[in-house]
Amino acid sequence: MDTTPSAHYSFGLMRIRAFFGALTLGVLLGGAPSGVLAAQGAESPTSLVPMPADPEKPFAALSRTLLAGRDSLVRLSRQQVGLKYRLGAIKPGLAFDCSGLVKWVMATFDLHLPRTAAQQARLGIEVPKDPTRLLPGDLLFFGKGRRVTHIGIYVGEGKYVHAANRRKGVIESDITTATPRWWKGARRVLMEPDSLTALVSIRQGT
Repeated sequence: MDTTPSAHYSFGLMRIRAFFGALTLGVLLGGAPSGVLAAQGAESPTSLVPMPADPEKPFAALSRTLLAGRDSLVRLSRQQVGLKYRLGAIKPGLAFDCSGLVKWVMATFDLHLPRTAAQQARLGIEVPKDPTRLLPGDLLFFGKGRRVTHIGIYVGEGKYVHAANRRKGVIESDITTATPRWWKGARRVLMEPDSLTALVSIRQGT
């Protein structure tokens, strides 16, 4: 099984760069805390959005690219099912912990997230805790009280992939069976074209 990052770029993320240069990280982490963006030398999410000469045409292509990207992300996530759980591990083909799995999968698609589940759960935009509102690639986070201690990747149809524990390893689970107290929420780091259009409008002052 080939799980190297180079094997998973065929879906077209490079086309996003062709349209928007640094848009991939700047917009997909557009809801990140200011400290995350500041570490990358940006004052605000919109400061990373270069303006295309004709904004309308690229967004149609970007929509197709994002859809294909979500499909590829789902496939890659599911390919990790059956691997072992190991605390602190990011070892493709061998073992992950929960946040290590999320970090590695997203990094394969050029989205470089922080290391811990608590940090990852602060990125992107909040999504309602409703399986019908989730999109593949959304991050689902879990915990006790106010603490986020676990995270997984939504893969569609009410399912998510996560590195569960030492006994179960990396598995696919049904989000509808998660207790409300355990499932804390969802965040979207892969944003839709409508969100990108809104950011461009803000940048233009419209």
